[in-house]
Amino acid sequence: MFLLGPRSVRLRTQILLLQVAVVGLTVGLVFGVFAYVSWQRLSDEYAQRALSIARTVASDPQVRTDVNRYADMQLKPGPELRQELAAGALETMANAARQRTDALFVVITDEVGVRLAHPDTDRLGEKVSTDPSRALAGSEFTIREHGTLGDSVRAKVPVLQPDSGSRVVGEVSVGISTEAVHAQLLRDLIRAGLLIVGALAAGVAGSVLLSRRWHGLTLGLEPAELAELVREQDAVLHGIGEGVVATDADWRVTVVNDEGRRLLGIDPAPGAEIDEIGLTPRVLEAFRAADGRPVQAAVGERIVVLTARKVARYGRPLGAVLSVRDRTDVESLTRQLDAVRSMSTVLRAQRHEFANRLHLLSGLLHTGRPRDAATYLDELLGSGPLGALLPGMETLRDPYLQAFLSAKAAHAREQGVQLRLGPNTWVEAAVSAPVDITTVLGNLLDNAIEAAKIGQSPEKIVEAELVQEGETLHITVADSGDGVPADLVDSVFVEGVSTRSGEGIAGGRGIGLALSQHVARARGGDVRLTDPGRRAPSAGLNDDGRTLQGAEFIARLPGVLSEGEPAWAEEI
Repeated sequence: MFLLGPRSVRLRTQILLLQVAVVGLTVGLVFGVFAYVSWQRLSDEYAQRALSIARTVASDPQVRTDVNRYADMQLKPGPELRQELAAGALETMANAARQRTDALFVVITDEVGVRLAHPDTDRLGEKVSTDPSRALAGSEFTIREHGTLGDSVRAKVPVLQPDSGSRVVGEVSVGISTEAVHAQLLRDLIRAGLLIVGALAAGVAGSVLLSRRWHGLTLGLEPAELAELVREQDAVLHGIGEGVVATDADWRVTVVNDEGRRLLGIDPAPGAEIDEIGLTPRVLEAFRAADGRPVQAAVGERIVVLTARKVARYGRPLGAVLSVRDRTDVESLTRQLDAVRSMSTVLRAQRHEFANRLHLLSGLLHTGRPRDAATYLDELLGSGPLGALLPGMETLRDPYLQAFLSAKAAHAREQGVQLRLGPNTWVEAAVSAPVDITTVLGNLLDNAIEAAKIGQSPEKIVEAELVQEGETLHITVADSGDGVPADLVDSVFVEGVSTRSGEGIAGGRGIGLALSQHVARARGGDVRLTDPGRRAPSAGLNDDGRTLQGAEFIARLPGVLSEGEPAWAEEI
């Protein structure tokens, strides 16, 4: 089979044939050893049987007496001697012993090896065809020899003189045909052969089952296909810019590429349970869902998009694969774009406001009312640009904060919500980290505007208060909404948890507050829910003096302000 080439015969068939060959060779060797050992055993058994018969005959008193009588005579070969021996007692006793024991022959000789008893009477009075000297010397032994009656296992025992028991006067030779040994061996081998065939059948059946098991474990893939699959896996897993985590059907880790370790901050050993490798709750939830939907999550200092899918082959579930894409840079650019969009919104509002004012001035001048036009100009110089958009804006020195809050105020008005600055707002320093401020303040304001919009209170108000402490910016955002539900108070900063319904582009809601808290904590600050709010139907003071009934969040952002010139223009 191996001459056909590695691709012409499937590995499953090769393994099956190889196992059958090994089992067959092993069984054949065992059978051969058994046959050899059985032959030796049977030969020894028949030799001992022949020896027992020879001893019995040689020890018979009548045999010893008759043999001793012939030992003292000078025997002359011839018909007369042959007839005498054929009718004698020794021949009768030898034939009786042979017939009784199924021996091939029982031969009795005198002290020089002349046959006194033999199954073939024509051989009486002749010397034996094999050497009798060893037995005549007084030794008992067994041997396999070829005589006049064929191959046999024979035993030779000396016949001693009666009474004295010291002088050897003849021998008794008993032989058992090797055909009897062969017949017994054949019977034993047939029984053993049946067992061997059963063992071979069991071995073949086991080989077939093992081959099927191999086929199932390898999903029917050949070695070349497996090797190619491994090469492709290495090339794909370590050559792409995405993180990959794969598990088997029992949620044990099978593959984690380098990018997956870096993005998720894990380094699991193969076979580890997915719950024990250090995934964040949101990542773990998305992985176990494995519905193919992208989910955005914060892992350490990174924002990633997760996509998990279940894997199957031929309808058999193999596990799940989680792909991880780094969106940190994209998210940073998005925040910067939000800042630019905010400024653009303010500029459009300014353009619209200035156009309206210029139209009024133009109308006053064209109607011949220069005094009214001068008065209107004095009022404009006093209020400043966009002064009417958000009262209290003069407490913020930095143009970025002014533009951003003005844009949020315009957005709030579009939603039917009033954005106002708290009475303690005061920021003299310039903004040095506009992206972080956009992330934290923007998310808090967006959540508050949404809460105020859908709240039960007739007044739709969001109040933001910004206070400087050196280079640290303190932010307080409160709204007139219905507050945070009691069952979400402890988990409002957990990824995926939201008081609103709906889905975003990448994974739905529930990422804003978690991201804000992460950004603040990365700077050594924090974002906290200081008051979940009370479901009051009308405005008024709370027990702690608050005028708004909704939730209140406080953020602390160290190192985002600078006493020098603003650096935000270069950053964005």
